[in-house]
Amino acid sequence: MRIKIYIDADACPVKEEVYKVAHRYGLQTFVVSNAFMQVPKAALIERVIVSAGPDVADDWIVEHLNAGDVVVTNDIPLAARALAKEAHAVAPHGRAFTEDSIGMALAQRALMEHIRSTGEITGGPPPFSAANRSQFLQALEQIVSRERRRRP
Repeated sequence: MRIKIYIDADACPVKEEVYKVAHRYGLQTFVVSNAFMQVPKAALIERVIVSAGPDVADDWIVEHLNAGDVVVTNDIPLAARALAKEAHAVAPHGRAFTEDSIGMALAQRALMEHIRSTGEITGGPPPFSAANRSQFLQALEQIVSRERRRRP
């Protein structure tokens, strides 16, 4: 079975990088969002528009995901669900989620949600940089290369 890439696309800044890697390796790629999104006209890239609602895109991705596939997402709960299905998850800034790191990421997310719910202003993430883009490309290449070697 071939590796597939699923992009949690609504706020993903690295779609072009995913397309390049997918093209290089001939990987089917699904761009999943709640609204129309322009995607390249390519046989291996498929746009999937799901209905609006919390976790609808995440649910679609998890439903279609197989072990060894790759999910590109900033959504930590989606990353945890992908790992539970023995898939890979990587954030756009290049952080590959692992079984060892996902528990801490979920705990930190819950803590930050709690702090924000008390009215504390926590600020947002730092601006997305060229270095983040490069780290993402490196992480995605490593995941795909490792998975291709693992499969017969």
